[in-house]
Amino acid sequence: MKYERPLLNILIQRIVEKRKFIQVIAGPRQTGKTTLSRQLFNQTKLLSQFYSADDTSQVASVWIDQIWEALRLQMQIKKVKEAVLFIDEIQKISNWSECVKKNWDRDTAEGRKLKLVILGSSRLLLEDGLSESLLGRFEISYLGHWSFAEMKKAFAFTPQQYIWFGGYPGAADLIKDENRFKNYIRNSVAEPSLGRDILMTTKISKPALLRQLFEIGTQYSAQILSFNKMLGQLADAGNTTTLARYLTLLGQAGLIAGLNKYSAAPLAEKLSIPKLQVYNTALISALRLESFSQGFGDPGLWGHMTESAVGSYLINQANEYPDIKLYYWREKNAEMDFVVKYGKKIFGIEVKSNTDRITAVNREKFSARFPGARLILVGDSGIPFEDFMLAPLTEVFAGL
Repeated sequence: MKYERPLLNILIQRIVEKRKFIQVIAGPRQTGKTTLSRQLFNQTKLLSQFYSADDTSQVASVWIDQIWEALRLQMQIKKVKEAVLFIDEIQKISNWSECVKKNWDRDTAEGRKLKLVILGSSRLLLEDGLSESLLGRFEISYLGHWSFAEMKKAFAFTPQQYIWFGGYPGAADLIKDENRFKNYIRNSVAEPSLGRDILMTTKISKPALLRQLFEIGTQYSAQILSFNKMLGQLADAGNTTTLARYLTLLGQAGLIAGLNKYSAAPLAEKLSIPKLQVYNTALISALRLESFSQGFGDPGLWGHMTESAVGSYLINQANEYPDIKLYYWREKNAEMDFVVKYGKKIFGIEVKSNTDRITAVNREKFSARFPGARLILVGDSGIPFEDFMLAPLTEVFAGL
């Protein structure tokens, strides 16, 4: 039985609603966007057609005109009032957004109930096209990396397996052969994300620097690292402005983000030293020499992986739910691993393993600095890692 991600039910409801918005499915590579859209296609009762730009040699927008007109003709012949057009990898078609706007507006003007679902592996190209031509005509559904709850249900992952192997469904069957697993993550996930989703879509003056920054990001995930210190780790010359831009691009591709320090002053947040955070811990283990058993047997490394796993869960939830904002906090010798702002509520989240320092000072100073903030300890003497990772965060935050 194929696993169905929660977003599927939401999209099924939107498809049967009155035609209003183009449905856009966005998210990182290898998270199941095509699988989900085909599940949606198979379950809709409306007249539907599914096309992928991967299946055509045409790169001009006339291809979109052709498939759109073909579905209009089918609606006329079959005398149906509603239909759905699915287009996968749409960003591979040049000037796609202008063509979509033209056809969508024509159907709107003519009262035709032809609905549209588009998706693509490059979130950068999708968002550029949407912002240029389709303002007010679409709503985006973010399909992020798989959570522990999903990997447990679909592939029977243990908490330890999820911490090390992360949440890529395509790699789940490869974890017994770690060399094969690591090659898959490097060659089928990381490299296409860097090479196709960033380097081929954005002007990058220093491609080698971008790749080195990605590697540094996996090595120092869950750690606070200034751009000047990053430059000291990189072989290629660059500057802090370039690194900041490249880190933003890595985040948009669903690879690595730089979290800002939480502060009551918005400007201080933007100027803060970033805390590096991977979106999926598989990106860490795939670039390391250690095996799963070796990593588990190294308390320092395992603590690093565990905190990164919690951070990956939080950052993917923040991308999915606009009400969740993710930060870290540090002042002098006190630090809070993660800070979540949920509406007006503030939560300090600390991940504790056997090698962590005593957390009493951190919690005391954080509470003094932000009175009314709630504190959550994940791990020893707190909520177990598995329980926290299985909890729907919006429900947890709303209830506290």
